[in-house]
Amino acid sequence: MARRCELTGKAVLTGNNVSHANNRSRRRFLPNLCDVSLMSDTLGKTVRLRVSASALRTVEHRGGLDAFLAKAADATLSQRALTVKREIAKKRASAEAAA
Repeated sequence: MARRCELTGKAVLTGNNVSHANNRSRRRFLPNLCDVSLMSDTLGKTVRLRVSASALRTVEHRGGLDAFLAKAADATLSQRALTVKREIAKKRASAEAAA
């Protein structure tokens, strides 16, 4: 499984460990990923995603998963998140057509 956030695309970065003697060795900066279940209000079900902690805070700040996905660019989302975004859009469109 890739170490990549499914909502923001945040991934592993690389850099150097630098000692007091200025010796450099390669290291990896890993994103803080969490397996979470997020509730979609439109679909009425939970969606399991692997998200970074910062993305989780952003989802809460924007008002939930539906609002986050509505604003999110398709290029940053994973395949699973894109599928959920399309399902939400389709459900909203059918609800507006019925009203």
